[in-house]
Amino acid sequence: MPVKIRLARHGRKRHAFYHIVVADSRAPRDGKYIERIGSYNPNTNPATIDLNFDKALTWLNNGAQPTDTARAILSYKGVLMKKHLLEGVKKGAFDEAEAEKRFNAWSTEKQAKIQAKIDGLAGKAADEAKENLEREAKINTERAEAIAKKNAELAAEAEAATAEANAEEEAPAADEAADAPEAPAAE
Repeated sequence: MPVKIRLARHGRKRHAFYHIVVADSRAPRDGKYIERIGSYNPNTNPATIDLNFDKALTWLNNGAQPTDTARAILSYKGVLMKKHLLEGVKKGAFDEAEAEKRFNAWSTEKQAKIQAKIDGLAGKAADEAKENLEREAKINTERAEAIAKKNAELAAEAEAATAEANAEEEAPAADEAADAPEAPAAE
């Protein structure tokens, strides 16, 4: 029975995530499988991969063939590197301690790269948030200045209208005072 390590699609439309499964190659993509060895979520940045390393290595050693995408995931997590190093031990190129040392060195380097990417994305997001905040603050000050200017203009217009109304009220009162006969002075 030809066995494959492949992805089984799950999730909703346009928001898929995958189970990494070991299945008979003749079974349907999302159908019956032998064992689930992990999951893969490409919707996050970087993609989230949860993989049972030992089971994947065991299945590869037993002859399971990964599909192209599954091969990329296994390579990313280091399963193929570990398999390669174990084959070197079988051939006598180096001992198991050396293989473990090489794998640990590769693993720490890989984790450093992944962490650098995560930190870079977080820093980029923080920088964008800071820029947006500065841009919003600038827009808010411009709006506040425009509102203050408009309020000052409205206040000036209102004061001019009030002064004009007061002038009109005082002018007829002065005319009436001039037209009124003088009262005799009391002796």
